[in-house]
Amino acid sequence: QRPLLLALCVRIQMLESVIYNWRVYRLLRRLARQRVGMVLQPGNYWVIEYAVENNEETDALLKTCYMRGWVEPLQNSVPKGRLQADGSLPNGPMFDSAGPIWKLTDTGWSVIQRRHELGILALFVAITGVVVAFAT
Repeated sequence: QRPLLLALCVRIQMLESVIYNWRVYRLLRRLARQRVGMVLQPGNYWVIEYAVENNEETDALLKTCYMRGWVEPLQNSVPKGRLQADGSLPNGPMFDSAGPIWKLTDTGWSVIQRRHELGILALFVAITGVVVAFAT
């Protein structure tokens, strides 16, 4: 009973880890799609298209990416607001919060392009080739 239960717990933890890392990967891809659509004057405010949502889950994922060195804040305490559903400016105050604008680092781009996995695959193919060469 106990070994089976332990094996099940380990598999569940592995599955949770895979799901969490998939969320991180999707967040990095969304960050890569962000772009400045226009600059509002006066005040030089950037309107960011395809911006990443500002919620607790995204905040935790961004801090994980920051800890791993995949993203860094481009600017801190930037005023943030949302457009209305039809794309027009809000009737009340334009900005309702403040927070950082995040950018991808070179390492973050490598994670998106999966260079690490490709390097490991290339190493595996090379070692397999050497083993086959010595075996024949």
